[in-house]
Amino acid sequence: MALENDTVAIGVLFSASGPYAAIGREGLAGTLLAIDEINATRQHDFMLEAHIRDPQGVTENYARLAADLVASAGARHIVGCTTSWSRKEIIPLLEKRNAMLWYPCPYEGFEAHEQVIYLGACPNQHVLPLLDFALPRFGADGYLVGSNYIWGWETSRIARDVMEAAGGRVAGERYVPLGDVDIDRIVEEIRTKRPAFILNTLIGPSSYAFLAAYHALGKADPAFDASVRPVLSCNFAEPELAQLGEAAAGQYAVSPYFQSLETAENRQFLEAVARHAPETGPVSAFFAQAYAAVHLLAASMAATGTDDTGAVLGSLAGRSITAPFGPVEIDPSNNHAVLTPRIARATTSGFEIVADLGVAMRPDPYLAYTAARSARPASHLRVVK
Repeated sequence: MALENDTVAIGVLFSASGPYAAIGREGLAGTLLAIDEINATRQHDFMLEAHIRDPQGVTENYARLAADLVASAGARHIVGCTTSWSRKEIIPLLEKRNAMLWYPCPYEGFEAHEQVIYLGACPNQHVLPLLDFALPRFGADGYLVGSNYIWGWETSRIARDVMEAAGGRVAGERYVPLGDVDIDRIVEEIRTKRPAFILNTLIGPSSYAFLAAYHALGKADPAFDASVRPVLSCNFAEPELAQLGEAAAGQYAVSPYFQSLETAENRQFLEAVARHAPETGPVSAFFAQAYAAVHLLAASMAATGTDDTGAVLGSLAGRSITAPFGPVEIDPSNNHAVLTPRIARATTSGFEIVADLGVAMRPDPYLAYTAARSARPASHLRVVK
């Protein structure tokens, strides 16, 4: 439809409750902030109207609620989903109803769909840079622990290839059901096998329980202090760190965005957060990438004068917007964002960025051009003083 002096329905599909609610609330808040900001500044000839649905972390709810957003609310564009299960659940609906998903979360890769725009990092932008940083510093023998679904499986598979190519080995590999907090046996196995590091792809309460138990192990045995045998994560965020405090201190995370990023764009973004949503706590990449997704969508609709998904997708080629984590453009060959990986160490007051690739990396979701091998020379990572 033509957009001048009109209101455009935007579907918002995040689990603000359920087993990964902390991350879902981040995506929801970032989406709503961008919508409020765009409407308040009247920067376009149309208004955005959020239609919110909460799947409550139940995978089976996503397709039903997405269908309702398209049929009842008239939304052609949906910002949302957190897990890959949820994203894959709604793709048939997107195809059937010619709708588009703007997906703001890191994921395991090996997917590219013409009706999904991927704003989060894919493997060559998260797990590979993280291992590039960690292996030369801590060693190549790792322990893999994750939630029992595709994110954990595939991220661990990539890590296994990297570790073995570097001469290391997988000391152990364990998965738990989503939301399961019975992890004592896993921590005991780590104590026995003494890996150089642990790659954590758990989400929600499972991750929190593991980090708390591993922190307790480090207190009891200095050989498992985070400075000696750290936990590495590709999806651990600021609100979760604020919740765990000292229990997560010393662990490492990778992301295009951390709240501590010292750039003019991030300062302006945080000022906007303070103005429009003063009750907001620490913000994360999940928040910032959802925020960027809405701004990119609005800019594309403004350029084309329509919310037609084909027109919007076509307009993304060569388009760039300024985001809190730097310029954002979408690679037209795979619909993924070009992003700059950053490595940070958790402290009791937030994430401290310790290494920055320094340049944006083109997405390679299938690792067709990026060798999943031993870490690239450390000189590729600029250590932040």
